[in-house]
Amino acid sequence: MGAGCALAILVLLVVGLLQLGANSTAGAPSTLTPAEIRARLAGSPEPLAALHAQADELLGGGLPALRARLAALRGRPIVINKWASWCEPCRAEFGVFQAVSVARGRQVAFLGIDSGDASRGKPESFLRSFPVGYPSYFDPSEQAGIAITESGFTPVTLFINSRGAQYVRQGPYPSVAKLEADITRYALDG
Repeated sequence: MGAGCALAILVLLVVGLLQLGANSTAGAPSTLTPAEIRARLAGSPEPLAALHAQADELLGGGLPALRARLAALRGRPIVINKWASWCEPCRAEFGVFQAVSVARGRQVAFLGIDSGDASRGKPESFLRSFPVGYPSYFDPSEQAGIAITESGFTPVTLFINSRGAQYVRQGPYPSVAKLEADITRYALDG
């Protein structure tokens, strides 16, 4: 790779990071408390209510447990966000997922995959700072995250519509509007 090409890639990377930082409010923690989130999602149909009952939990069981949960959700629109507590773009987009999962959580199943954190301490602390209305699966080996999203990167979001069709989006969500548009397009058959 030539020096000019390397410099161009570096400039694009810096500009992208600056733009992500300029939209820092997108990842700001929600002002909603876990109790308020539960209240807004109360009365959700099963099996969505089962997800809300496990809000902010870091579930074990790896890939088999995640696949069993997906089988239980078959026929429903699903959004899976693969994240890690050390991943800055993941942290930047988490506020977007907070807002949209509360707004759409009565009709769309949300799940997280904490992929690549070596221990539970940091991701559990992170989830206390960014409460959401759904659980995440603890995936220190990244096996589940790669198997489900077909990507070794974070963040990655997988959309599954009611017919089982899938769409994978790599990279962070910069805004509620962008995530809402993708849910409509890829999960709700919009």
